[in-house]
Amino acid sequence: MLHLTFRQLSVFEAVARHRGFSRAAQELHLTQPAVSMQIKQLEENVGTALFEQLGKKIYLTEAGHELYHYSRVIAQQLTEAEAVLAELKGLKRGKLKISVASTANYFAPQLLATFSQRFPTVTVRLNVTNRQALLVQLANNEMDMAIMGRPPEGLDLVAESFMDNPLVVIAPVHHPLAREKNIALERLEKETFLMREQGSGTRIAMERYFEAHRVAIHTGMEMSSTEAIKQGVQAGLGLGVVSLHTVELELEAKRLKLLDVQGLPIRRHWYIVHRKDKRLSTAAQAFKNFLLDEAVSVLSLAPG
Repeated sequence: MLHLTFRQLSVFEAVARHRGFSRAAQELHLTQPAVSMQIKQLEENVGTALFEQLGKKIYLTEAGHELYHYSRVIAQQLTEAEAVLAELKGLKRGKLKISVASTANYFAPQLLATFSQRFPTVTVRLNVTNRQALLVQLANNEMDMAIMGRPPEGLDLVAESFMDNPLVVIAPVHHPLAREKNIALERLEKETFLMREQGSGTRIAMERYFEAHRVAIHTGMEMSSTEAIKQGVQAGLGLGVVSLHTVELELEAKRLKLLDVQGLPIRRHWYIVHRKDKRLSTAAQAFKNFLLDEAVSVLSLAPG
């Protein structure tokens, strides 16, 4: 029979996640020797090594990988149990862990600010990441919910649309097409586009749309953020396809121009997503209801 403590499991989970003792010690506010002692005691209890060191790096052993999986499940269940018990005791507090796709971060802080005004005792932790990392977080049940574009297929998720997400073509203000109206989609084949990285939701939607309309576009550069694409377009490196929500300030300041292209904008939506088996806390359910009922009116964004 294993004689493990929750303390040992939490220390092990941090070391395994960071793949190092120093960063785990910093996160847990412990000394590195204290972390090493907890891991040594844990390995003695389970009767096998959980880590192996190659050079200056440490790696999980096969037993370590198995225990890491269970330690994450146990930690998540304890967190959920804490939230449920707090609600049953009538405590007027809560914690909310939200991850948002990097493009959604242009409006997510405004939504969270309004939500926090309504529920000042709820502590919110916001994580901004790319689509691929967000999908990993969902698979690992690392957050309460996520805000993203088109949700993936094949995962056991609940995804509800709360707002339109129109994708538009942007150009430098002095680009020849900036003065034209009703531009044929095929005309864009002559242009160079700045693209997001492979796996980006915006890029996936863009490529599917042009492919469906049998329009071949030329990729000039690949960039890892919408901000980089906006700067590149302003510099004259090419055109870009971005969410309308990310360029409102630049359009108002006349630093970028929205092209009037036939069939555009590409119609997409923003979704609030969580695992189907996730038991939402009162705080998480309140935030979900807030998005579904009030996001559009709070942001008061111009229609695409």
